[in-house]
Amino acid sequence: MKILFTFLFLTGCWAQNTPPLSDQLPIKLPAGFTITKFATTPGARSLAKGPDGVLFVGTRGTNSVYAVTYDAKNPTIGEVKIISDKLNVPNGVAFKEGSLYVAEVSRILVYEHITKNWGKGVTPKVLPINFPTDRYHGRKYIKFSPKGELIVPVGAPCNVCIPGKDHGRIFAIDIKTGKKRVLAEGVRNSVGFDFHPNTGELWFTDNGRDMLGEDIPSDELNHLKNEGAHFGFPFCHGKNVLDPDFNRPSGCDGVSLPTVELAAHVAPLGMSFYTGKSFPTEYQGNIFIAEHGSWNRTIPQGYRITRVKLSGDKADGFTVFASGWLNDDKSRWGRPVDILVIEDGSIIISDDYAGVLYKISYTKS
Repeated sequence: MKILFTFLFLTGCWAQNTPPLSDQLPIKLPAGFTITKFATTPGARSLAKGPDGVLFVGTRGTNSVYAVTYDAKNPTIGEVKIISDKLNVPNGVAFKEGSLYVAEVSRILVYEHITKNWGKGVTPKVLPINFPTDRYHGRKYIKFSPKGELIVPVGAPCNVCIPGKDHGRIFAIDIKTGKKRVLAEGVRNSVGFDFHPNTGELWFTDNGRDMLGEDIPSDELNHLKNEGAHFGFPFCHGKNVLDPDFNRPSGCDGVSLPTVELAAHVAPLGMSFYTGKSFPTEYQGNIFIAEHGSWNRTIPQGYRITRVKLSGDKADGFTVFASGWLNDDKSRWGRPVDILVIEDGSIIISDDYAGVLYKISYTKS
């Protein structure tokens, strides 16, 4: 009864931000694609695929983690279960070998044998490793690499500053020993990444600094080719914008420049390589990026899904795939956060502002 009450209470709290969602969502998509509401999950943030017919949802503002169950052969509106509603900013979720990993601000929790134990008040274990307690850029996005390591970015605790050794980096964690190593540094705030389905290499989004202007610097899509590479923060933004507060004589020399410069202040969060089979050939292997949307730009931008076409390691800029979370008067009714490919080749998109998950499918024969 307590779990049910909590769910209803949270749903009520977020109802003011939820649009009148129906099968006629005001989202513009390419011909042949459709979008529907998949589940109500207040504060929905990061997504992780569990066993067939199960996905997990981290949140913002609700202290909850959800499991959404559905028919994997014919995914329709899913049933929502609450794993816990007493966590500390449980943004990140990942699943491996039957266990659910949840990233709070400063630690990683492990719910073992999760599909057998949810709803039973199981106490999670804690990985033997701590992260900074800063809430500024403190939301963690986590995912397991093809090598089985848990990848954890830690954002800079500022708009722009010299980050310490525990900030502004992406770490790889050995979950058995708790040992960590630096995969990338000079990363301001990455809240989304994925691994190339063929090479296994890490690609990640990064949010550019604020207060330099309406249109600079660009947000970024990056590709980690060499472990330990530096991606410029706080000295170099985008491909050629030098920070006025941190003069570096060598400029952007020696910096791993972004593969794609995205629009400024669009706040790219989750990204996913499309590995499904149901979208047309031209979408195979593309990267889909959730742009959460600008928070202090005079004319808001973002609030959409973009896609990046790849030819090998070469990216062909970006195009808009799904838009409409901004109204004509530039007010917002939703904010995309993360993207996940499910069994039938559809993609699931989380929205922390509307408090829902959407499913985008291709239906044109």
